Amino acid sequence: MEQRVVVDVGDLTAFLARLTALMLRGSGEGAHRIGPAVADSARAFGGTASLLLVPDAATLTVTASDGRSRTVTVHGFPEVFRLDRVAALKPLLAEVREGGTTLPEADRRLRAIEWAPAPYPWWLKFLGIVLFSLGFAPLMQPTWYEIGTTAVLGALAAALAVAADRVPRLARVLPLVVSAAVSVVTVELFARDPAHGGPVLLMLPALFYFVPGDYLSAATAELSAGLITTGAVRLVYSVFLLLQLYLGVLLGVMVTGTSTRALFDIAAVADLPRWALFLSWIVFTTGTLFAFAIPLRYFWPLLLLVYVTVGVQSGFTKLIGEVGGTFVAAVVLAAAATVIARRPHGPPRLILLLPGFFTLTVGSLGMRGLTALAGGYVVKGFADLLQLVTIVTAIAVGLVVGSVLAQPRTP
Repeated sequence: MEQRVVVDVGDLTAFLARLTALMLRGSGEGAHRIGPAVADSARAFGGTASLLLVPDAATLTVTASDGRSRTVTVHGFPEVFRLDRVAALKPLLAEVREGGTTLPEADRRLRAIEWAPAPYPWWLKFLGIVLFSLGFAPLMQPTWYEIGTTAVLGALAAALAVAADRVPRLARVLPLVVSAAVSVVTVELFARDPAHGGPVLLMLPALFYFVPGDYLSAATAELSAGLITTGAVRLVYSVFLLLQLYLGVLLGVMVTGTSTRALFDIAAVADLPRWALFLSWIVFTTGTLFAFAIPLRYFWPLLLLVYVTVGVQSGFTKLIGEVGGTFVAAVVLAAAATVIARRPHGPPRLILLLPGFFTLTVGSLGMRGLTALAGGYVVKGFADLLQLVTIVTAIAVGLVVGSVLAQPRTP
């Protein structure tokens, strides 16, 4: 590839700063891919770039081919709720890397991605969160009562999530508000009969959209890859989000005047047929597309990865236990996503990983453990929290191993 000389270091810095900020906002999988992408883009336009990263900010130093340099600080809060931007960014980066576009054109296209409206209207995001919750519900309790309860609670959670898009103040405390509202409705309307299962098991599907399981695993993966600062900060933030959900559940219980002893964790007797369990993953994948703004063209590869992940986890869990089965499933998921994502115009790796990752149910263990402790069930609570640490580590290491195994021998 023939390098192009960039005379104006300011133009190159502005483009790379905008690219860094956009990638920071889409760094739910981790920040380790930002540095190489920014450096490759700088090199394609005849310059060099280096980054000092934390999860929500970066110090960017850009040097043009004439030796002039500039350093800027870039901010971007990490999230995974607008993955349409991640999908649009990947082919642009491939074209830049291959020398197929000029700097002004690349900057124009990057601005268009940055300011593009959400691909789906608010009511489809609402429907997506409800379907996302309904698809996950049988994993908590395979009962028709769980499905019906989740439909109501998921609609409540989805309404608050959609409202938060228009009310920034609500967005700052959304996990707390959602968990408190879901807790009140669950305790007052749905958790009166122990035969229907514990109240936390009834709440969790509606709260699953807000549980930071992806951040927990991304933090652990960053720590295992040697990114100490980004991993540690992301881990603290994940715990903070989890504690917001936990506190909201407790506030809901207190508002209703219910004893925390009501937060038992006993599953109801299953009454869902096998076909309903099988179809639930189709509902789950459809909801994931709408809830996280993923383009519809990625439905079939995502559904395939979901079924592969569930099948591998179920099969190996029977052979070597839950931790071993989860680890193997994470390895297979990461390897498959890495191979599929190699194509320049194929789905980005983050999008391929997300639905399959959610099937491994990391964050729900933390919620169950904390609420069990609050209810006075100490042994059960600590057992769930210990399992959380073990499973999070197994998933994170599995994702790293799968990625390493699927990497090509030459860059």
